[in-house]
Amino acid sequence: MGINYNQVFVNANRAGKGMKMAFINISLSMFLSAVKIVTGFLGHSYALITDGIESLVDIFSSTVVWGGLKIGVRPPDSNHPFGYGKAESLAAMIVSGTLLGVAIGIAIQSVKEILTPHHTPALFTLFVLVGVILVKELMYRFLLKTGEEIDSNALKADAWHSRSDALTSLAAFIGISISLIGGKGYESADDWAALFASGVIFFNGFRLLKSAVADIMDAAVSLDFEGKVKSLSKTVPGVIDIEKCRIRKSGLDFFIEIHIIVDGKISVAEGHRIGHEVKQALFNADLCIIDVVTHVEPVA
Repeated sequence: MGINYNQVFVNANRAGKGMKMAFINISLSMFLSAVKIVTGFLGHSYALITDGIESLVDIFSSTVVWGGLKIGVRPPDSNHPFGYGKAESLAAMIVSGTLLGVAIGIAIQSVKEILTPHHTPALFTLFVLVGVILVKELMYRFLLKTGEEIDSNALKADAWHSRSDALTSLAAFIGISISLIGGKGYESADDWAALFASGVIFFNGFRLLKSAVADIMDAAVSLDFEGKVKSLSKTVPGVIDIEKCRIRKSGLDFFIEIHIIVDGKISVAEGHRIGHEVKQALFNADLCIIDVVTHVEPVA
């Protein structure tokens, strides 16, 4: 028994869902970016222009996610015996790094705008922002839900990119409202709002980057997932205990190396059979496992 090709087929469907959501996000981001940049120029709102630029970055990020998912579900081959799953983690790193760069860029430009006197934003910019906030928040929820369903860090990072867009739009709405209500002397309120939003974006970018790096570095999976693997393996007749269990995540899937303890008096063939049954039991479980290496140890 080799690779779990049934899981490879399942992965293709999971990745397809993720790629579809990424494509929808690309289309929406292109439209919203144009609307926000034009409205920002006409309405004298740097926060809205910044928001539009952030939407342009969304297009790049969603494209990276789409590519990462497409490559990541390719099955293992002679050149990549552990598959291409890390492409999904690399995509998550790129998107997270982009979020950090966007946050820093917005913060720098916001400070410049705060120090530069300018016109009060126009009232009509608020109506545009309300629509943008609603659309991007809905997109965030759909992307995050799909990302959690297929366990894709790249898609979850893309979801937070959409939420960062909604947050910068919300900050712009609050800032423009303050500048309109406050009048003279409050023209830079939307710039302060953009500066605050950049902090929120930076925080989430760092959090998502940390998760992506953990996948790249083969960090330990959750104790809950490891416990499920061990418990399921112990249910196989002939398995006395589990000595070691090493699990690493690669894209949407998991690779497992497990050492099972059996009766030392049984034949090599019998131990081999038990090891295969453990592998099959894990394959049959709904745990997104692509391959299992079992090592048989005699009871002490």
